[in-house]
Amino acid sequence: MKKIGWIGVGIMGKSMVRNLMKAGFELHIYARTKAKVEDVIYEGAIFHETIRDCVEGCEAVITMVGFPKDVEEVYFAENNILSSAGAGAYLIDMTTTSPALAKRLSEAGTAKGYHMIDAPVTGGDRGARSGTLSIMVGGEQKEYEACLPLFQAMGENIRYHGKAGCGQHAKLANQIIIAGTLSGICEALAYAKAQGLDLQTVFDSVSTGSAASRQLSSLAPKMMDGDYAPGFFLKHFVKDIKLALEEADAVGLDLAVLRQTLSNSKELEDAGYGDLGTQALIKHYE
Repeated sequence: MKKIGWIGVGIMGKSMVRNLMKAGFELHIYARTKAKVEDVIYEGAIFHETIRDCVEGCEAVITMVGFPKDVEEVYFAENNILSSAGAGAYLIDMTTTSPALAKRLSEAGTAKGYHMIDAPVTGGDRGARSGTLSIMVGGEQKEYEACLPLFQAMGENIRYHGKAGCGQHAKLANQIIIAGTLSGICEALAYAKAQGLDLQTVFDSVSTGSAASRQLSSLAPKMMDGDYAPGFFLKHFVKDIKLALEEADAVGLDLAVLRQTLSNSKELEDAGYGDLGTQALIKHYE
């Protein structure tokens, strides 16, 4: 498995493409705007003007797009993946999307003779650059094992979670943890500021104790500095926690903290902050 098609060369996807090329894979890419991927083209990725041209003859096709509607388009639309990929190809969706859509993709692709995998990731832009992503995989065990060399080029913590859709469920559990942690960080900083404390000193105190977390260490300094450059878009975070709430509601599970985080995040997205990083949630408290 050496010839890989890649659809969706965004903030994280670009670094993942680079890591696959470093591992010796031949990368064929499609992006809506060629100008945004000129750097990886220069580094050796082969650009195609259409999805059809990109995926033809590839042993594996990986998608890393924004929203469920984008996943549906790149797989189901005419002349796109499910009507253009080579016979027996491995089709791997690494987008965070709905478990129900992952199951539908698996059923449709399997019926056409493809090997279908859902494999969302966590670790942000930093993990994508360093090749240390956590990758959560759903699908058939044998297909997970066949794709391990691809995953190992992009991540370190690679886990098989079960049948189609289970990778997506695991990723949504991850986003639920992040939502609660991120909200807690924002509330702690808002509280410390209201009490007249020096925020840097508070951060220095709590960042090595029981409150320590990757979210705290990576995002609290950005919040304090007013740095809202996206490592992960707020609009994509809203999408993810919406999906998690839909799945929770479907099984009668009340996730009150997640619901409040969604409300606060959606308020900011509606105010025009969706293209900022998730650390922009602090704006709700300002």
